Formats: sequence, structure tokens, C-alpha cells
Amino acid sequence: MKLKQFLPLFFCFLFTLLKAQTASDAVLFTLDNQPVYAEEFLRVYNKNLDLVQDDSQKDVDAYLKLFTNYKLKLQEAKALGFHEKKSYLRELSNYKKQLAQNYITDPKVTDALVEEAYQRISHDINANHILIRLDENASPEDTLAAYKNIMKLRDRALQEGFDKVRKEVHNGQTVFGEELGYFSGFKMVYAFETVAYNTQVGAISEPFRTRFGYHILKVLDKRASEGEREVAHIMILSKSGDSLSAQAEEKIKSIYKRLEAGEAFEDLAKQFSEDKNSAPKGGLLPEFSRGQISAKAFEDVAFNLKAVGDYSEPFKTNFGWHIVKLYKIKPIPDFESMRPELEGKVKRDSRSKLIDEALVNKLKTKYNVPEFQPALAYFESIVTDDYFKNSWQLPESFTADKTLLVIGNKKLLYNDFGQYLLNTQRFSRKKERFKSLISTKYEAFLKTNLLQYQEEHLEYENEDFAHIVEEYRDGLLLFDLMENTIWNTAKSDSTGVKQFYNSHKDNYVLPERVDAVVVSSTKQRTLNKVKKLLQQNMTVDEVKSLIRGNDQIEAIFTVGIMDKEHQALPKPFEFKKGLSKVNKYNGAFVLVKVNDILPKTQKTLDEARGAVISDYQAYKEEQWVNELAQKYKVVVNQDVLEQVKAQLK
Repeated sequence: MKLKQFLPLFFCFLFTLLKAQTASDAVLFTLDNQPVYAEEFLRVYNKNLDLVQDDSQKDVDAYLKLFTNYKLKLQEAKALGFHEKKSYLRELSNYKKQLAQNYITDPKVTDALVEEAYQRISHDINANHILIRLDENASPEDTLAAYKNIMKLRDRALQEGFDKVRKEVHNGQTVFGEELGYFSGFKMVYAFETVAYNTQVGAISEPFRTRFGYHILKVLDKRASEGEREVAHIMILSKSGDSLSAQAEEKIKSIYKRLEAGEAFEDLAKQFSEDKNSAPKGGLLPEFSRGQISAKAFEDVAFNLKAVGDYSEPFKTNFGWHIVKLYKIKPIPDFESMRPELEGKVKRDSRSKLIDEALVNKLKTKYNVPEFQPALAYFESIVTDDYFKNSWQLPESFTADKTLLVIGNKKLLYNDFGQYLLNTQRFSRKKERFKSLISTKYEAFLKTNLLQYQEEHLEYENEDFAHIVEEYRDGLLLFDLMENTIWNTAKSDSTGVKQFYNSHKDNYVLPERVDAVVVSSTKQRTLNKVKKLLQQNMTVDEVKSLIRGNDQIEAIFTVGIMDKEHQALPKPFEFKKGLSKVNKYNGAFVLVKVNDILPKTQKTLDEARGAVISDYQAYKEEQWVNELAQKYKVVVNQDVLEQVKAQLK
């Protein structure tokens, strides 16, 4: 092709492409001189394309009519002030807050924590630890002393052996040396869990802090999780040193002999188990995993049973004597199956702080909020010990109008933080250093305002969020408008309903029907037998009893009043009293006995009231929309409409 032939085609193609690109930006129609853009129409049309049942609604012109009517109703709702109602504004605000939670979080951090949680619940850790108790708000001096002590204990443990030191230092008050047994994800506070899973088997961790104080731990074993077990038990109470201990042992052994002789475990549990909660249920206990119950001996026995139905020999725990029977072995499900549950746990767990921190840091960067806040020194200077008594007040010389920080286009003043300190002092009854107090309060204040600002501006920053809110906003308006203008008035307009019924009686008629018995079977010989029995005027129940064989259903009987469209009747079917021939219908054989033919009958208003009111509402709505079209002028841009049609094709 020569260049001079190619250029006109190229420019024609470019013009068509530009038209397609700009069609969505153009004004499709004006409503009362207000523009409605093609972009909105295209988005709504494409979103609802797969939802409409009526193919006529997929026609662009027909859909444009529906869309125009929708906009007319919204215009009327605003003209009547429905968008200013307190109930409407409250419901919309609550919805926006709830929806915003899905857009404000940092999904990358959440996903990483969920994957980490799955790896952890898939493995069990066996560890021992030493803890030096320390209050969360301890002074720097006490904190340093506790840290030095835990470091000394770690040095001793490395030299003398962890278990030796653990047993020697445990006093149950300020120092704890404990055997923790096996545990997995979510069983310990997150900081403890993280160190445990990141420490090699046989190694002693570096000192670390949780809200309980300073710890060191030694990992004894790490293994793939055994999942959960569902067991039942028979328990006879017995405590260490109890004079009746021998009787308890004798009783459990007697029960075991009866179990071995073939008596049902569940029956014996109901008769003899002294666990009042599980005994009525045959001894059945809720499912549990390793580390979830306080009796390690019980846990070991339950997890060592290999096959469902196996039961243990009698054994003793701190609670008494037991026999355990295994009901279910439940392995860890795959990651995708557990993702929703794990995500919920992560967001409720202490590790959710990591999600919050990541989000706050992301918003700080987004809105250029500096890490260092020099004004905190001023607030440290004005707070007093009265703060911890809930009686502190801002000083008279307080610098209220000075700018504290700026988030986007929102300016926060010293007074804003000052008021926050006043309003939250009741939550700070435990005395701490002013520096840490003000720092903690400022971080909470900053987080609150960052999230609030992001939420308030999300509709302008996130197109997807904006569209969803817009749809909900319009939906609320439309519902209120229709309820007040059409639905409620139509229901209460008894005179109008009656007049509408009298004018449209032909629409409310019971068609010709039959009182019939329809019998269906996959076997023709069965229906031949049924036909002979019905010819003898036997009842349906008598016929059913005579054709039932080996507890199998040979035929299905449908009895009642039916019109021609009833699904049980073969098509076509002639209404005629008596027995029909055996017909083949829908892959089966069908026999019909017509007892009576009921003629076409006019429904009374009471009989047809539901349908009449529905039709009356539709009639009122159509009249009302026509009135709105006269009230608010709609002008369609035909050129843009043609571009929209071309773009949809």
C-alpha cells in the first residue's frame, strides 16, 4: 500500500480511537441542566449487564430509559430534602466508616502476618523459659536492673545448663522458671511466640521483653503440628494425697474391665464419669490441639491414640483417673481454607499492632508528617502529677492557637492535642514518666487523626471506594423516596386500590384448574399397576402401600389443585375427568387421575390483594415518573449516545 493511501486510513482509525476514548468523558445527557456523564452510564451498564434477566434491558436505549428514570427519582429525592434527613446521614456515615476499614488497612503487612501465622500453627514448639517480672510502665532504673539480671541468668544457663538454672531461680513471684510443653501459633503473646519460632532447637534465646517482663527461653523440640483431636473420656476424681485415691483407682479399673468386655464407652461415661459437663454427652470433649489443655499427661495419651475408636488404659492426671477414647483426628487444613479464619485472628491478636504501625507509617509518608515533634517538650513541661489523679487542667497561659502539625490540608493546633490529653487522662491512672506519657499520647493522637483524615478523604482518593459509596448513597435515597412516595401511599390508599382492581379485573382471574392425582415413575409397569388400582377407587395411601417394595420408592404422587402450568402435569394435557393414559414426560412415565375440573373464576379483591397492590404501585410509579419527566427536563446528547453504543459493541 502506498503512503498516500495509508495516511487517510490511519487518521480515520485515530479519529475513531479518540472518539472511543473521549466518549466516557462526555456529557451523555443533562437533567434539569445538570450534566450526567457517559462514564457513569457505561460503568453502571457494564456492572449490571450480567445481572439483568430481561434481554430488553441489555438494549442500550432501553437501559438508558431505566437509567434516566433512576436519575429523575434521585433528583426528586434531593428536591424533597431526603438527603438532609438525620437518619439518612447517620446510616450513610456508619456505612462509610465500615466500608473504609477495607481500604485503609495495609494488605501486604496483613498477608505476610497471615502466612506467618499459618506456618506457625503448622508446627509445634516445645520450650522452657525463665521470666523476670517487670511492670510495663517500670522506671528506667527498674528496667535496667531487670535486664542485667536476665543477662546474668543467661550467662549462667550457658555455663551450668538451662534446666538447672531454671529450677534454682524459680520463686513463683518475681522470677518464674517454667516448662511450657508444646505450643503453636496464637498460644503465646506474639513477641514470645516470635522468639520461640526463630530460635534453633537446643539454643537459648537472647533476652527479650513482653508485657510480663524479660524472658530467656530454650527450644527443646520443633515438629510438624499434629492438628486437633476430638476425644471422649471417663473420669473418676482423685487428688494427690486423697485417702480415697485407692478407691478411685479401683473404680476406674472396674470400668475398664467392663469396657474390655464389650460395653459401650458412651454408656459407661454417662453412668460413671464424674466430669459433670461431658458425662451427659457420653464423655465427649471439644476438639483441642497441643498446648491447649492444662493436663499434659491427658494430652499425650489423647495424641498417642492412633486410630478412631481406640481407647486408652486407665491413667492418672492431677484431676483424677481417666480412660480416653479417640473420635476424630483433624489435621491442619490447607492455607487457602484457613486464610479467612487466620486473618480474623491476626486482626484480633496483639500482632495487629504491626498492621496499625505499618498503616500509620504509610500515612505519615503520604501526608509528609515528620517523625520528630519538637512541641512534645512543651507538653511535658505543663503536665503534672494531677494527670494520674484525673484532675489535671490546661494552664491559663496555655499556647492554644499555635500549629502543632499539618495533615494534608488539615491544620492541627496545640489546643487539639491539649484537649485530647484532657479527655484521655482518666485512662492514665498508673504513674509514669511525663516523657513516655506524652510520647504515647501523641502517637495515639496522631494515629487517630491520620486515620480520620484518610477516611474523610478516601472518597476523593480512591475511585473504587467512591463508586461504592455513591451507589449506596443513591440507593438509600431511592429507598426512602419510594417508600414514602409510592409504596406506603399505595398500600394505604384503599379507595385507589379498589378502583384499580375494578378497572383491571381481567388480570385477577383463577384459570381453569383440575383437582388431580399425578403419579410419576421411571417404570411403566409400575404405573400400569397404579392405574388398575385407581380404577378400583382405592385411595392414594392404599395404592402407595400396595406398590411399595423393599423400602424403595417406586412412584411419586402429587395431589392437589393444579392449573395447566403446574410442573407435575405433562405438556400438553387435556383437562378431562378420569384416568389418562400413561404418558412419557421429562424422562419418566406419568399417569394423571382428574377427580374434578374447576372452571375459570374471578378472584375477589381480598384474594388478589397482594397482586393488586403490587400492580397498583407499579401503575402509580409509572404515572409519577412521567410527571417527573415533565418537571425536570432531560436532554440526551445523541452524538455521545452513538459513541457509547459503538464503544459497547
